[in-house]
Amino acid sequence: MIQKIAIYLINLFDFFHKRKILLFLKKKKFDHFTTLFDIGAHKGESIDFFLSNFKVDKIVSFEASSFNFKFLKDNEAKFVKKFKYTNIIIENNAIGLTNKEVILNQLNESSSSTINEIDTQSSYFKKKFKILNFFHNDPVSKPIKTNLITLENYMRIKNIEIVDLLKIDTEGYEYEVLLGLKDKISNIKIIIFEHHYDNMIKKKYTYADINKLLTENNFEKVFKAKMPLRKTFEYIFINKRNRIG
Repeated sequence: MIQKIAIYLINLFDFFHKRKILLFLKKKKFDHFTTLFDIGAHKGESIDFFLSNFKVDKIVSFEASSFNFKFLKDNEAKFVKKFKYTNIIIENNAIGLTNKEVILNQLNESSSSTINEIDTQSSYFKKKFKILNFFHNDPVSKPIKTNLITLENYMRIKNIEIVDLLKIDTEGYEYEVLLGLKDKISNIKIIIFEHHYDNMIKKKYTYADINKLLTENNFEKVFKAKMPLRKTFEYIFINKRNRIG
């Protein structure tokens, strides 16, 4: 019962949080994206959100987990039928700094799966999973092999020159995603990402590192909002030299 109530409240509050992002982008006149990169597609939540509220010519959704990717592929026909004017591409890859095989920690609460190490002794971990009670007597996580690629390499191979919007939700791997763009970072117009301030995920960077990387590449922060029931903030940065419009 506690688990169901917690999930219901998270979903309810997330609806209003996403509405803030929607209203902000609409206010800034961002309503048409030629190419959108969705890093950390999970089970298609971002596909549904962006394609339901914006005109998107092409969305490329990357999902590292083979379990979540299977769900996406099983529902691909539904997405294509619902959003028939958008070219939907789903890729089973993790995104990062290099091209190699890595281990993904697949959690039973799949939206928290991460390439990073999980600190199961952290106060946030114990609190979160006591409330959600997802694991019962099961192992905390299951290791899954996945292919890590860089966005710079993907854009070059696929001949993608400009990305209007880059959304990143990789559970503590956002900095590596951005570093993997290399010189292609200047070809991104809008970046939306989450940053976790809790102690559950062992990261090798801070928000200051992300902010420094983006500001040095002519991005400016235009939006910040705390995500409900989490020690996580969502940010929007806009490329001052390569705006939409």
